[in-house]
Amino acid sequence: MVRVLVADDHAVVREGLKKILADTEGMKVVAEAVDGAQVVERLRGGGVDVVVLDISMPGISGIEVIEHIRREYPSVYVLVLSVHPEDRYAIRVLRAGASGYLMKESAPDELVAALRRVSEGHKYVSSSLAEKLAIGLERGTDREPHEALSDREYEVLRRLASGQTIKQIADELALSAKTVSNYRSRLMRKMRMHSNAELTRYAITHGLLD
Repeated sequence: MVRVLVADDHAVVREGLKKILADTEGMKVVAEAVDGAQVVERLRGGGVDVVVLDISMPGISGIEVIEHIRREYPSVYVLVLSVHPEDRYAIRVLRAGASGYLMKESAPDELVAALRRVSEGHKYVSSSLAEKLAIGLERGTDREPHEALSDREYEVLRRLASGQTIKQIADELALSAKTVSNYRSRLMRKMRMHSNAELTRYAITHGLLD
């Protein structure tokens, strides 16, 4: 029996996933979480094989949750289920330690197949993402500027580009305003930009915003 923890801040999504897995032989939802902190809390009790994780829940970032799971619970696998296009987050979550990435628009059969593969210790990516990864290898080291950012810098970039202030970002990420300002300075330097307006134009052009 594959024991699944469903983590999503939308009740409708959690209920939908529970219904799909309730009708799936060999799988059972044993816990739920609405944010990263609850994921961490639920895992302390043990009894979970796979976490189906939304990357954009409130509080702790999805990347941090994945890194925590890989560090503290190496036998627990993570399948990210997200509304974000694969080219925006997939490679980052795989690098952080997730075992797979799937879009929420995917068919139930694909979700079950992904869960089975991940629970067996394998990686799962869609055919389109596999093709993108192969193209990336062919291109070698040629990367877009935002791909050189750390996960936290990337998160700050997206929030700044969406119009959030330093204080708002600090509050939502539970960081000091000074720390967020330092992230902003570093990402600006790496991307050779000088204003939030430039960041916003870049983010829109590259499809980095929701």
